[in-house]
Amino acid sequence: MTDLTERTTIHDGMGAGAVMNPAIDEGMNPPAFSYDLVCIGPDGKEKWRETIHNLVTTVGKTDIVDKYFKGSAYTAAWYLGLKGTGTAVVGDTLASHAGWAEVTPYSGNRPAISFGTTSSGSNTATAVSYTINASATVAGAFLSSVNTGTSGTLYSAGDFASSRTVASGDTLNVTPTVSVS
Repeated sequence: MTDLTERTTIHDGMGAGAVMNPAIDEGMNPPAFSYDLVCIGPDGKEKWRETIHNLVTTVGKTDIVDKYFKGSAYTAAWYLGLKGTGTAVVGDTLASHAGWAEVTPYSGNRPAISFGTTSSGSNTATAVSYTINASATVAGAFLSSVNTGTSGTLYSAGDFASSRTVASGDTLNVTPTVSVS
């Protein structure tokens, strides 16, 4: 008698795929700031000009979600500060930014930003003007929710390509633009 053994292997499988829109896959970027800075000397002549883009801190992103999407208390007051040398990182807060320090070669508190009309996801504010009364090295700018101190939110900070010098008698004009891409 011949032994006939039949062997059968059963395979079961399923495949699926999706083509994602790259913009959706990467997610929407939080509103980010760019700053156009122009330093004017006491003689009225332009000394230097630079445009910088910033990073949005983790606490800044959290603030957006908390205020805009969750609906907690909100005030639209924002203030522009100047930073010294050192690199801003996403983990920075207004109370703790070990890589850099605020520089204040001007009198008074951080000036308020006055936004204009939003169009196509972008809003350019009126220029903030600093009357410089001391020599300093400025390496960037930052946006905070308070005009003085460290108790507020550090929304964002940006660095120049290289540090710049300001001197007593200079005027530093900074035009912030916020946009969503």
